[in-house]
Amino acid sequence: EVQLVESGGGLVQAGGSLRLSCVAYGFTLDDYAIGWFRQAPGKGREEISCIMRNFNTTYYPDSVKGRFTISSDDAKNTVYLQMDNLKPEDTANYYCVGAFTCSYYQLGDLEFWGQGTQVTVSS
Repeated sequence: EVQLVESGGGLVQAGGSLRLSCVAYGFTLDDYAIGWFRQAPGKGREEISCIMRNFNTTYYPDSVKGRFTISSDDAKNTVYLQMDNLKPEDTANYYCVGAFTCSYYQLGDLEFWGQGTQVTVSS
């Protein structure tokens, strides 16, 4: 069964850091691009980052570039999202998704997604 399980969310003060994890089950990181989205209450889904290991591709929108870093650990079949210098506007539910490539991710053409992990940044 294909599954993504996120963890690592929580409450942090502005300027702090969190590292989110996304463990993949039922497939390897060679098979799909893994991306992160976030969604805050009353707002639309916002793309955050994407990585495709076998093409050595990463993607970040301007809103998080320089503050967030995506990486992968093949041995653990896990993708991480390191979030530094967090701001209150980063507060949202973060969830990881699988897509054929990061281009498909950017188009919102997703194959599967996790249940999400909540990140709350206090001012």
